[in-house]
Amino acid sequence: MHSGNITIENITKIEGTAGVEVTVENDKVTNLKFIIKDYRRFYTEAVLGKPYVASPSFLSRICGTCSVAHLFASLEAIEKSQDIVLTEQTRLLRRVAYDGLMIRDHALHLYFFVLPDVLGIDSILDIPDDHDDSGHILLHDSFDIKKLGTDISDVIIGAAIHAPYPTVGGFLKTPDPAKFPALIERLEKIRPQVLRGIKTFFDYKQELFSDADFLCLRNGKSFDFIEGEITNSDGKAITESNFHDFLKSVVVPYSQSEGYVFSDQHDNYLVGALARLNFNKDLLNPRTKADVEQYLSIFPSKNVHHNNLAQAIEILQCVDDALDVLKTIKIVDEKPVKTPKKAGVGVGVVEAPRGTLYHMARVNDKGMIEDYDVIVPTSQNQINIEKDLRKYFGANLDKPENVLRVEAEKIIRAYDPCMSCATNFLKIDWIRK
Repeated sequence: MHSGNITIENITKIEGTAGVEVTVENDKVTNLKFIIKDYRRFYTEAVLGKPYVASPSFLSRICGTCSVAHLFASLEAIEKSQDIVLTEQTRLLRRVAYDGLMIRDHALHLYFFVLPDVLGIDSILDIPDDHDDSGHILLHDSFDIKKLGTDISDVIIGAAIHAPYPTVGGFLKTPDPAKFPALIERLEKIRPQVLRGIKTFFDYKQELFSDADFLCLRNGKSFDFIEGEITNSDGKAITESNFHDFLKSVVVPYSQSEGYVFSDQHDNYLVGALARLNFNKDLLNPRTKADVEQYLSIFPSKNVHHNNLAQAIEILQCVDDALDVLKTIKIVDEKPVKTPKKAGVGVGVVEAPRGTLYHMARVNDKGMIEDYDVIVPTSQNQINIEKDLRKYFGANLDKPENVLRVEAEKIIRAYDPCMSCATNFLKIDWIRK
């Protein structure tokens, strides 16, 4: 290949719609565009002037896949704006619910989107139902793991998507502890299946090394997706409330999503499970750490494909964390914590399945939303995805075009992007005459 264009209109097996355009002149990549194509949906504008108590449920609609992540980030932002301090029971129940989200969402990505690449097939539908090989076994593992994650969410927060129980300050309805023993039994039973998946993605020898900085939450006490400070590769700790100050929004004219760079010495950075394992592997549940010890030496890693292995390990972490909580928690009937309405600003940061998720709420003294902002993982990863694609194409132009297309899709899938999340942010300046 000497000159010409390579275009991938629609990347397969990702959340939402994206494409890649590559321009090659004289055996060199002269331009590359990673284009997020989903249309903007104005969620952050739609909550303005609405009561804060209604906003988290509404904002959970940003994504039907990781709805719980948006719900909990929004709840945290609202609660901080009102100086609401949660009970220990609420904190633990939200933690278990979040474990359910991660189990379900990671299983969807790994087994339904990435496993076909591992097996060298186009789709999981190409695995014969009567073929008793590793692919068939893993496929059935995926159904069991994903359903367990869904069922945990159903029991703890009422649903896996757009959960009705959580509210500002606590829960509208506490879960039924009589349902916990069945979940505990299933969590114990699922561990060998999860470990089989971890080995599968460890054995998946795909490589692309990124020069990006890494960023995620870390609290120094436990492997936590909800509480902590933002930490980067230099060890810099940033409080959640100051996170936005360290980011610089970048207009990507050919994409429907904003991009972000770190505003100090690091331009591009990467968020997600790979960053979390790089920084927090020492905080894994002791049982998880013991069973995956042979795989942990890989981390810290700069190989973006190890994001898949990191997600597989996080499934086991969530299984073991949920077991610990469900075996020990004593449920009492309690009402949501309430405080007098006041004007305030709150920031909620959680680790969504795809990486660090930011919600900011500005509330007036009537309890109405005056300003709202959301920064999602895929927007933060967008620039680095493009840089990694440029690096791959630049080093592999001697390969056939069909190979380049397939390998480019694998790189994008390794980030587990969600385009529907990444296209909700638009600030409108109204000019009225």
